[in-house]
Order: sequence, then C-alpha cells, then structure tokens
Amino acid sequence: MSASENQFSLTRGASEGGLASEKRLPISRSLDTLETALASLPAYQGWQKFDPGPGSDIDIRYSRMPALTKADMRAHGVRAFVPPNQDFDHGIASGEIEYVKTSGTTDEQVTNIWHQKWWNASERASWQLHSSAAQSLTGSQPEAILTSPLCAGMPCEAGYLPFEKRRLGRFLFLNEKVNPAQWTPEHMDRMVDELNAFQPQSLEANPSFLAKLSRHIVRAKKSVVQPRMIVLTYEYPSVLHYRFIREAFAAPLASSYGCTECGYVFMECEAGRLHQNTQFCRVDFQPFAEEHGGPQVGRILVTTFQNPWYIVVRFDVGDLVRLEPQGRCPCGRNGGMTVAAIEGRLKNVTIRPDGKAVTQRQIDRAMSAVMGVEEYQVLQTARAEYAASIVCSPSGRPSTCRKQVGEALRSVYGNDAKVSVNTGRALSPDIPGKYRLVKPLIAIDPGSFFDRRYVSMTA
Repeated sequence: MSASENQFSLTRGASEGGLASEKRLPISRSLDTLETALASLPAYQGWQKFDPGPGSDIDIRYSRMPALTKADMRAHGVRAFVPPNQDFDHGIASGEIEYVKTSGTTDEQVTNIWHQKWWNASERASWQLHSSAAQSLTGSQPEAILTSPLCAGMPCEAGYLPFEKRRLGRFLFLNEKVNPAQWTPEHMDRMVDELNAFQPQSLEANPSFLAKLSRHIVRAKKSVVQPRMIVLTYEYPSVLHYRFIREAFAAPLASSYGCTECGYVFMECEAGRLHQNTQFCRVDFQPFAEEHGGPQVGRILVTTFQNPWYIVVRFDVGDLVRLEPQGRCPCGRNGGMTVAAIEGRLKNVTIRPDGKAVTQRQIDRAMSAVMGVEEYQVLQTARAEYAASIVCSPSGRPSTCRKQVGEALRSVYGNDAKVSVNTGRALSPDIPGKYRLVKPLIAIDPGSFFDRRYVSMTA
C-alpha cells in the first residue's frame, strides 16, 4: 500500500468511526463540531482562513486545520472554547462545571473546564470496547486507585493517612506518597491488606506503581484479592509493567488512554489492540515519514464530541501511535481507528546517530527483553551517546544486566552508539508521578519526523 493510499484509508475510516457504508453519525458530529467552532468560538476564529468550505469533504476540511496545542489553550483562556449558548458564569456558580489544571511541568500545565457528567459518560462508553469491562464496570462498583496522589487522591509526605481519610464515596486511594521509590515494605503490606479488606470490583492504577506493588506481593508471597477488572492509566504502560502485574494478578487487564482535555479516547480490548471511543471523539492521524517509521507510526489529533461546555478541535495530545497493520481487530470491533500500540510521547522520541527517530516503545521492547531488569530510564545525552539507569532484580547479576542492556540499546541505536549503563536501587518518577522511561537531553526537532504531505504547514 502506498503512503497516499494508506493516508486516504486512515482519514476516511479512522477519523469517522468506520467505513463509508457504516453509520454516518460520527461524520455528522465532526461536521457540527467543526462548523460550531469556526463560526462562534473565539479560539478558532483564526482558523476560518484554512477552511476550504462547506462543499468540501469533511476529512479534507479537518486536514487543513492547524493542530491545537496547550500553548494555544493558555493563550486563549477557557472562555474562548465555551459555546455561546452556555452561561459560563452560571455554570461555574452552580457547580455544573469547574476549573481544573492539568499537572506536570510548566509547559504541560493548562487550565481546562471540567464537566463531570460528560467525563463519566465518556468513560462508560469506553468500557464497551472491552468485554470484561463492559460486564464488570457499572460506575457504581467499589474501586481502588493506585497512583500518585498528585494525579488522584490525597498527598501526605509527613507520615501516613488513615484508611478513612483516603476513602471518597466508592473509591479507595491506596497511596498518599508521590515517589514510589520511597515506599517501605510496611506501606506496601498496608496496600495489600486494604485491597483484601475493601474487596474492590475494579482497580485503576498507574502501571509503574502497580508493577512495583506486584513485585512486592510475589516476593513476600502475599495473597491478594482479584478484582473483576484492572484498568491501567495515567502513564505509558511498559511491557515490564504488564509482566510484573500478571505475576500477581490474574484479573482481566486493559490499558485506557485519554487525557483531561479530551476524555477517554482509546480502550484496549481483550485482543490487545486499542479502539477509538467514537461516540465521544474524532481522531485524526498524521504519519511519520517512512524513514522515521511511517506511515504506520504517527501522532494523533483529537476532537471531542458531546461536551456541551468545552469544544476541543484537533488537540495535539502529544502522543504517538502505531496503527494496526491489518486495519481490523480479531475481537470484531471495527468502528473507528484501531491502534496496535501507543508508541509513547513525541517529546520522548530520541534519535539514532544517523538522525532516524526512535520511539519510546522501540526502546521499551528492547529493554523488556533483558531478563533481570525491573526498572529503567534511557537518556540521550549527545547525538550518539546514551545513558541508561537500571534497577536489577535481587536474583539478577548487575554486571550481566549492564552488558545485556548495552547490547539491547545498540541493537536499536546502531553500532555507532556509545552506551553507558549504571545500576541503582530505585528510580524516581517525574512530577506529578509519571515515569519518563526515555528522555532526550539534546535539542531535537520533532517536526522533522513527519511526512509533510499530510501535516499542514500551519500545524
């Protein structure tokens, strides 16, 4: 399949929730959303000049639009994204909506409008994309949450919070510490005891946090309750995370992908692919150039549906995906985009000495193949220099792990790569509690990776 043929199929099928012979409802939502944004929202007034007009194909119209960035959101302010028929001040005063600020570094933070009813509806729709989630999750089930308290929960660095202070309705927040590197065995024992006492039907977790707890469960030979469903969210799920979690938990396991701005965008199915939540979003795809992994690898731009308070069009979530090469999934769900894997964040892409892009998932697959590695982080320190920090399992030999990690990284970056590896007892996450498994410390132009035929020069 040529690049142009592939792009046409991606635009028509992935963006609009299926083939042209299938339901046209998502196309109607795409049309209504775009025309409302261009006609009446201050944030998009400057986009009108890019629109080829109502007579053009809806996918062509979307492809001519810029990408919406967090910088754009900060510059315009939240009111610029609120439909004119809504009384913003009344919505805030009544509690129907509220301000929410995303976490992370300064360039990642943005203030959004939070509409809980829309968020809940988006989440419920995503559950239908995994058979066990559809059967087990109702929105009223007891749920335990294991993540950084800066993402969800109550932080407490001085001492510990009692059980009652970490209960909120049907939720139990298992952890109050920001850095899991500082967890003690007693703290993890408490988490296990509380899981067994609380008997949650579902467990939502940051994958690195749950992987660490799972290693403790296995080594301490603890018995732990098996929820009916485990949903991984908040950060990139490594192959290592899945492996360690599977050693302690036999419950159905799925990765949920979304963000504060866009709600629930993808949900992993029982066959291991991720499916688009077509009722609540449109997803546009912009491929990398072939030399950088395209046309199957590229970034996604998300447009939200059904949020009466906040219209987001072609938001650059900052992540890369790898499309399912067959286009269809063994699970039988074929509406919308089918993703074989999340490739990681664009800002975490590193480069080989020859300049070719290397995604986080490429590094993760190589590192996860080294037995004895429990945690890792890979930094690109110069054009051809890479430094890895690893945590070895108690049964592993650090010298052997270092040697094999070096070989694994050179298999990705090439023989010209200079690789150094050091071992430690634990690694700490970035704020607000998400591990960056791969990070470039050199200036890299991510725009150079894209196939310019399918990325608007205005994006």
